[in-house]
Amino acid sequence: MMFFSTPKLIVLLVSLSLLLFSTNAAAKPLRPRLDNGLALTPPMGWNSYNHYSCSPSESIVHSNAQALVDLGLQAQGYHFVTVDCGWTLPDRTASGTMTWNATIFPSGFPALGTFLHNLGLGFGVYSDAGIQMCMTGEPAQVGSLFHEQQDATTFASWGADLLKCTLLVPLSKYDNCYSEASAGYPNTDYSPTVSPSGRYQNMSSAILATNRSIVFQICEWGVDFPSAWAPALGNSWRVTNDIIPAYRTIPRILNQVVPQTSFAGPGHWLDLDMLEVGNNIFTIPEEQTHFSLWAILKSPLVIGAALKDSATSISTESLDILLNEDVIGYNQDSLGVAASFRRRWTEEGYEVWAGNLSENRMVVAVANLQDTARSLTLNLTDVGVQTVGSLKDIWNGVTASNVETTYTAPVEAHGTILLELSNFTEAAAAPTPTFYSSASFTPTGDAVRTTCSTGLCTPVGSKIGNISPTGSASLSITAASGGSKLVDIYFCNNDIAISTSWGYGTNTRNMTIAVNDVVTRIEVPLSGKSSELFSPGLGWQDTGIFKVAIGGWQEGTNSVVVGNQGGAAGYQSYGADFVGMGIYF
Repeated sequence: MMFFSTPKLIVLLVSLSLLLFSTNAAAKPLRPRLDNGLALTPPMGWNSYNHYSCSPSESIVHSNAQALVDLGLQAQGYHFVTVDCGWTLPDRTASGTMTWNATIFPSGFPALGTFLHNLGLGFGVYSDAGIQMCMTGEPAQVGSLFHEQQDATTFASWGADLLKCTLLVPLSKYDNCYSEASAGYPNTDYSPTVSPSGRYQNMSSAILATNRSIVFQICEWGVDFPSAWAPALGNSWRVTNDIIPAYRTIPRILNQVVPQTSFAGPGHWLDLDMLEVGNNIFTIPEEQTHFSLWAILKSPLVIGAALKDSATSISTESLDILLNEDVIGYNQDSLGVAASFRRRWTEEGYEVWAGNLSENRMVVAVANLQDTARSLTLNLTDVGVQTVGSLKDIWNGVTASNVETTYTAPVEAHGTILLELSNFTEAAAAPTPTFYSSASFTPTGDAVRTTCSTGLCTPVGSKIGNISPTGSASLSITAASGGSKLVDIYFCNNDIAISTSWGYGTNTRNMTIAVNDVVTRIEVPLSGKSSELFSPGLGWQDTGIFKVAIGGWQEGTNSVVVGNQGGAAGYQSYGADFVGMGIYF
């Protein structure tokens, strides 16, 4: 099965309204966002790509759509059925319109739309913002570049709801292959000379002109930081390169989402790509992690597995995950707040995400990054909570009352403890940390101090980079007591795994903090909140904060060294850039 970058677009008929839209850690300027009343909760449905690649057919779509109904998935909110790449022809008709391949869709797309609508489902159509669709091999299939209005009108005439396009609420998926003119229209171009946003604006405007309500899903693989511009054009946008059939894809995608969760909200969703649940690629605990995190981050929940065809039926275990009413409820929660990254214990191999829900509830995920089963403990203060009146442990099937301080539960390898907290009390406000700017540290070896663009590398305005196995930054810090101390590490990392996402890319950078030669290693996620192609600093001057407990402190003077120990032995040869640290004495 070949995997290619296949951005997903959900086309929306919308008007523009001004809403607060976070673009970096320091500022929240007004930005235009679509406001058409569509996709107030993340879209849910099924897409042909993950299992069938670019080889859909009428019988495949019919049988899987029927299975959505028969298996109870439609009743839980899975609505859109989208035909991905492979449905059209190499050329347009004599009149210039795009049409379906009559060999594999003998009844035609208008009839397919009618079939889906009669099941109470939405009809999703895939197209591409380039001259060809995202697929390799022969025959090539024509894309929508330079034909946006003609294609939008055609899709609307078929009753499409998602572009991916339906008669009730059309939806569309719109890809980004063969689109960069300056490079001769290659399959993928991760460094275009101009932003892809203009091509998506063209299709968004074309759909608007059809006077048909269509949900528009934008998919340009996270190139040019679409969270900064896509909300004005569509209802969801892909924030990463494609999911791949290997578990390492899950942490890779999550590390890229970390700085973007504040951009999500009703009608505007971060798309983490389609689900692999049911494709027999992950273990059941891995599927639970995948589904849990996609749900609480408010990604569209689009099934990519074969539900039912002549050769395949989804397993009961995977179906139970997709049907879990609690997890679906977190995704579809009316508050529309995406969970955010809270803590990671790098060497211990687990991390915590949490987000608010309606009715004064909270959802928390404790993800086991290791490949062994064990018990993990959530310190409630890590999610801002002191006591919990009622706790529901979803995958362990346990409830608890009057939980104080911590909660411990078993978790399988790569599994997740997913918790719903209600009737909780907030933890007391943390004391103000003492901040030590990178400007106070002395760089040595390869390490170099640089001045950042105005308003970036907050709150310092400069950073120390080139932190390598032979480059570090040091400072003597006086402490009133010894032991372990909680520290906020201010860092910059925009080492985005685009071309490397198929193999080793992780979206992380390594960093070590040695206090009196006691070394703590961390893997920091991305911090970039601006375009890696065109913004000042290219996203490498946007500050992230990583909270970590650091040992080795002693009363009096302490030697603190920020470095990249181990970088020459398998970790990244260059670490994250260092902006400063806040120490909770």
